Amino acid sequence: METTTTALFDDIRPLHDSEVAETIAALIDDPWFRRAAETFIQPFTWEQFTVALSACKTKENFQHSIIYPVMKQLIGKTTAEMKGFGWEKIDHHAGGLFISNHRDIVLDAAFLNILMFDQVRPTTEIAIGDNLLIYPWIEKLVRLNKSFIVKRGVSVRQMLQVSKHLSDYIHDTVTRRNQAVWIAQREGRAKDSDDRTQASLLKMLTLHNSARPLETLKQLHITPLAISYEIDPCDYLKAREYQLKRDHADYRKTNADDLENMITGIMGYKGRVHFRFGDGINPQLDNIPADTPKNELVEKVAAIIDQEIYRHYSFFPFNYVAYDMMTGERRFAQEYSEEDRVRFEAYLQKQIEKIKIPGRDDVFLRKKMVMMYGNTVKNSLSVP
Repeated sequence: METTTTALFDDIRPLHDSEVAETIAALIDDPWFRRAAETFIQPFTWEQFTVALSACKTKENFQHSIIYPVMKQLIGKTTAEMKGFGWEKIDHHAGGLFISNHRDIVLDAAFLNILMFDQVRPTTEIAIGDNLLIYPWIEKLVRLNKSFIVKRGVSVRQMLQVSKHLSDYIHDTVTRRNQAVWIAQREGRAKDSDDRTQASLLKMLTLHNSARPLETLKQLHITPLAISYEIDPCDYLKAREYQLKRDHADYRKTNADDLENMITGIMGYKGRVHFRFGDGINPQLDNIPADTPKNELVEKVAAIIDQEIYRHYSFFPFNYVAYDMMTGERRFAQEYSEEDRVRFEAYLQKQIEKIKIPGRDDVFLRKKMVMMYGNTVKNSLSVP
């Protein structure tokens, strides 16, 4: 039986289980999906994979039989360890909204759901921007994997209506369907790791009941989540984008750039990856007067979420080396060895060498990548 009783959210929701077989058949017939999938399914053949895929009758079947083993194999190849912390802080029998910093376009939510599987907890529904749905098969695949669509390419006139619709969907999912949801704290990744929750995200979440914004946020049982990657395989791509934007005022990323970021993020080496749940923010929301003006309210709530994320980062030697390089201090010298410092310098140079653009500015690129690794330490020091 489907949990959504109306067609109200058909344009953005994940698939219903009754739609799974038809969607899988369409994916198998799509040559573009085959080209993309064959990279990830080895050592299995396409024929073996499609047999397993065709056997899936529900989204849970699909996640358990296809996504889980493929992701486990990827984790084994591209990470040194994958750990989650703070499980005691979340109630897996209740819905809630996880708001996290954003490091990887695809993997942040995918890794979270693998950790959920390992804890024998229900997986989350995942918010994904429609700008990433660059091929029809990607939209089919993500909706099969419990993702819902955040519409971004709309006019200013449509934005309020689209945002209200999304807000209603998230509230329905958390409060009526009792399903956990993951969403990033901002649109797109913080390329310099200076993580800040966008006020516009929180305003969207209040649109479900604009007259009572504080109460509306409380109903979502928001839990901040800090995601830490020891190594960001896309660091050089982010640095390249910084220089291209600096040098060309009209520079815009293309679909090909998005695809390169997605593939590099998925396939690149990430070292240790940690997910740490913070404390639910409702006790802090109880301290905010109900009559606080909305703009002031969302700024206060954003600061609460940010501090909870900053408090729960994991730090690795590269983070401490980078912070000391940023500041010219040796504040964290006891947290890394001389070998760590030399290794970081060599790593930066190796990443810079991958950047092929006219007038490559090595000093600028190096500075940007140092910030990517040092800003998390800087922000953690700002927490009272």
